[in-house]
This record gives sequence, C-alpha cells and structure tokens, in this order.
Amino acid sequence: MTSPVIQVDSLGKKYLISHRPQGHGRYLALRDVLFQRAKGWGNRWWRQTLPHVHGSAAAEEFWALKEVSFQVNQGDVVGIMGRNGAGKSTLLKILSRITVPTTGQIHLQGRIASLLEVGTGFHPELTGRENIFLNGALLGMGRSEIRARFDEIVAFAEVERFLDTPVKRYSSGMYMRLAFAVAAHLEPEILVVDEVLAVGDAGFQKKCLGKMGEVGRSGRTVLLVSHNLATLQHLCQRALVLDRGQLLTQGQVDHCIKVYTDQIGVRTGQLLDHQKAFTPQVKVIGAEVNGSSADHLHLAAGRTTLEVAISLTVQAPCRVSLEVRLKDWAGNCLACSLPGHVDPEKYVYSVDKGTYKIVNTILLPDLHKGSYLLDIFITDPGCQGHVDFDNAVRLDVDGWITQTGLVFEQSLSKNGFQSLTTYGQIMSVRGDS
Repeated sequence: MTSPVIQVDSLGKKYLISHRPQGHGRYLALRDVLFQRAKGWGNRWWRQTLPHVHGSAAAEEFWALKEVSFQVNQGDVVGIMGRNGAGKSTLLKILSRITVPTTGQIHLQGRIASLLEVGTGFHPELTGRENIFLNGALLGMGRSEIRARFDEIVAFAEVERFLDTPVKRYSSGMYMRLAFAVAAHLEPEILVVDEVLAVGDAGFQKKCLGKMGEVGRSGRTVLLVSHNLATLQHLCQRALVLDRGQLLTQGQVDHCIKVYTDQIGVRTGQLLDHQKAFTPQVKVIGAEVNGSSADHLHLAAGRTTLEVAISLTVQAPCRVSLEVRLKDWAGNCLACSLPGHVDPEKYVYSVDKGTYKIVNTILLPDLHKGSYLLDIFITDPGCQGHVDFDNAVRLDVDGWITQTGLVFEQSLSKNGFQSLTTYGQIMSVRGDS
C-alpha cells in the first residue's frame, strides 16, 4: 500500500475582516492619525474601566478553511474544485508554506514546488537564466542538478532569445511558460498548480497537460486547482470538492464532478425536452445529435464532426435560425456554428407552413479526453421567439481529438428538397423524394 505524502488533519485558516467607519478615505492627514490613536487609547481605557459595556465589533472572523482533513498518496494526481471563494487557493498556500494555518496539522514528505500564480517565486530584476537557478536553489537542488535540466527547461518554455533578459520585461505568457517549465522539470516530489494554465494559448496548454500527465505517471504527486472540469477529468484520478471553506466530498473524479455540477446548478440532458414553448408558428418536435436522441453521448477519439438535427413544425410563414455551441464545464465556448465573423442573416431561413429539419454540422476543434456540454438555440428573428436547450447534451470524449481550423455547414430540408448553405456559398441540392 502506498504511504501518504500529504496528510491534512482538521486544517483551518481564520482571517479578521475589518469594518472601517463610513467616510474614511484612503489617505489620512496627520491629525486623523493622531485622533485615531487617541481614540484607540480611550477605547482601551473604557473597556478596562467598564468591562461590562461592549461596543460594536470592529472586525469579524472569517474562516477561509475549517476542519478540512484528507490525505494524498505518492503518485496521486488530485484535482481540487469549488466555486470562487471556496478556499481552494488558501489550501494550496498553506500546503506551500506561504500561509500559516490557524488550526490543524499538515505533514508533507518530500520537496514541494508551487505554481500559484504567474511568476511565483521569480525575482523581476533577475534574468530568466538566473531565475531558473534561483528557483532550483529554493527547492533545495544543487547547481549541477539544475544544469542537467537547464536545456530541457529552456526548450519547453520557448524563451531562448530572451534568456538573459530580466523577467520583468517578459509578457505574462512568457513569464508563465518559464515558471511552469521550472516547476515541472526540477522534479519535486509534490507539484502544486493553481489555475495558471488558463493564461497560455491552446498549444501551450496542451503541452502543459501532457507534461503534467507525465509527472503523474513518474510517481510524483500533483495537486491541481482548475475550473476546467474536462482538464481535471483528463488528468486526475481523485478529487476534492470545497464549499465555503469546508470539504464537501472527496473520492473518484467523476463522482466529485457530479457533486460539484449539482452544487452550482448545471443541469444536463435537456435534449428530450422538446415541448418547450417556442412561438405560435413554430414548435420543436424532435432533436438528435449524431443520429441519437440520448442526452449523454460518447465521442470516439477519431471522430471529427458533430451533427445536430432539429425537426420543426411550422403553422404560418416565418423565419427560423439554429445555432449550436460546444462548451466546457466552465461555460467557455469552444466551437460555435455561427462564429462572430459570419453574417447571421445567411443562416436565417424563410419557411412556409409544413414540417422541416435543420441540420448543423461542425468540425470539432482540439479536444482532449473529458466531458463537454452542447447548447442549442432556435430563434424566430421576426417574431422575437426563441427556445434554448442549455446543456442539452453531455459529450464524453474518449481520447484526443486534434483538428486545424473550423468548418461549418447548415442545411434545411422539406419534402426531399434541401438548400445547403456553407461559408460564402449557397447551393441547392435535390434530395430523394
């Protein structure tokens, strides 16, 4: 059985939140300082003289963490999730020995490297080269050990031309690339990462994810905070869910994602809810994704397209438009059938009374293994009517999907006649009767 490298028992962190009287500005004159000092002496004398008299509290206690206990074994890659203010960053700062806990105990075995924000531990006046050696020294590594990894760090960070430039002149992306490269390549036993991968571009994020997976497979321990649930699902075996400073649950990552999404109110599986009110003229009578009406689909790693088909009944002449969006669990749009540079009027159909099917086909963007959500929007621009299937389908990607560019097609069919629309081109195609 693997021994724990992180043991947390009844951990708590308390802060005092001050409540300043109204009317105080940011800057004080000398007379204000003297007055406040005299007032403080007077208040202390008053409390000592009349201890039974209590004034209003000048500060209140706030527990950023309270009674948090868990353990992490060697080689575990553990995700930490929770809403903003749940205590995730506070927990990592305590584990990294940046902040002292108020209550509880932590036992760590091995060196720990933290990447809590862009450039953590870097000295802005030092060059990239000097900061690599500085960070290595802070981790307890000798110069020979750092030199052995130096070329690999520089190549990963892609900062060769600026290696002897002070890092204060780096862009945030360069800063982050170098900081991550140092933390990941100097081989600490425990690596702590807090949401910093959101700063990089898609290519670098993919490289970082690959490196973190490699770190986990090498037997080192990783703690990762991220709002990107697909990333956590891809990298982690276990997870923790924090809520208002307390540990809500822990266990397998899929279980924790379900608890977290229930907590934040993300309801999936609305594809079958066809009876939503649209307009008196138009009703949705059917919906399919990749030929299936299920609300939970698996996509094989080799699949490149996503096809969404919506069936409508139209009672009177009107105009209809369909939009499909693929997003991650944080709500970030990854692909859209009507991107910003496309004139939406090209994809508004004028229809008469009858039954129609609108089909959207998009080429999937770069996706790694994990879960994603699909939103479907149907609008009638003339009547201001709309129906929204938020989180209509959950898509589980079984492996990497890699594409370049984004292609979109949309078609409308009725009684065997199909009008096919693509970017910059409109054509009519006669279908089978």
